Amino acid sequence: MTINKQSMEEKYKLVADTIRAYPLQLKQSWEEIQKMYIPDEYKNIDNIVFCGMGGSALGARMLDAYAFNLLRTPLEIVNEYGLPNYTNSKSLVIVSSYSGSTEETIEATYEALKRKAKVFAITTGGKLGEIIKEEKLSGYLFDPVHNPSGQPRMSIGYASGAVLSFLTKIGAISVTEDEIDQTISVMNNVIGDYNEGATKEKNLAVSFAQKIKGKIPILIASEHLIGTVYTIKNQLNESAKTFSALFDIPELNHHLMEGLRNPVKLKDLFLFIFFNSKLYSERVQIRYPLTADVVEKNGVPHLMYSPFSDKKLPQVFETLIFGSYMAYYLTKEHQIDPLEIPWVDYFKKELTKV
Repeated sequence: MTINKQSMEEKYKLVADTIRAYPLQLKQSWEEIQKMYIPDEYKNIDNIVFCGMGGSALGARMLDAYAFNLLRTPLEIVNEYGLPNYTNSKSLVIVSSYSGSTEETIEATYEALKRKAKVFAITTGGKLGEIIKEEKLSGYLFDPVHNPSGQPRMSIGYASGAVLSFLTKIGAISVTEDEIDQTISVMNNVIGDYNEGATKEKNLAVSFAQKIKGKIPILIASEHLIGTVYTIKNQLNESAKTFSALFDIPELNHHLMEGLRNPVKLKDLFLFIFFNSKLYSERVQIRYPLTADVVEKNGVPHLMYSPFSDKKLPQVFETLIFGSYMAYYLTKEHQIDPLEIPWVDYFKKELTKV
């Protein structure tokens, strides 16, 4: 099907407007949950299970990576139909579905209720919204006014802000209002660096997108950025319709480098993108230039991105802004629809017939 130019431009604008609204998404979700009443029993838990699929789970991945050594309660992210065997009345199950109709998440919600776990839901409505009301569950039923694209994968500010605010609210992690304000300030600053009004010659997101075109981007990250780069990988897949893979340092140093030899023809397609950080642990930082050296010696080119913020939480969201713009510009390089996901939609439609 041919899409007229005006229609495509409108869709591109929706995506660009949504990226610019990420700080507003974060602010809205943080503030609204901070004002909510959460029962004290939600603080008396042994573990946290987060259930969500696709874009609805991205925020939890980002915060799980950021809070790896900060969380006071074990957290497991589940992208399945069921729940871990240990889930019981001392568990907190967070279920997240942007549309409220994700079948895996709905099944996990009913399973959590059956096991008498404490349940907190995050959604815009749908079936999950109905369950919140029917079962009188604690939940965040939000109005996505700052997501003009309407796409779950573009609601990252909501998804991450909701989880971060809720975990802070129940005392599982400590994040201050000042930290959120600083993070939002950094996000707004880098939006100015990467949006379409910025000078193209100095726009790193544009430069990366141009170099990725025609390549298979292999994303490399560590520690507090691994969840954010996972999000970027998904956006490259869904929005830019580009196959991408993610590996982490130091784990990849124990296997992936030997896998660069074959098949030889892939060396013409691979492009490694390293997401380095001055806030990684010292030994991990040392591994980045050494790994890049090995990659180059195997005939595979690479790019290096490093956030400038001096604290981890702002780096998480600074990197999100960069990666989202990179995927957006790659979509324009390919001149494809940035919103439609025909194969995902086809699959879901066929699944309903089974």
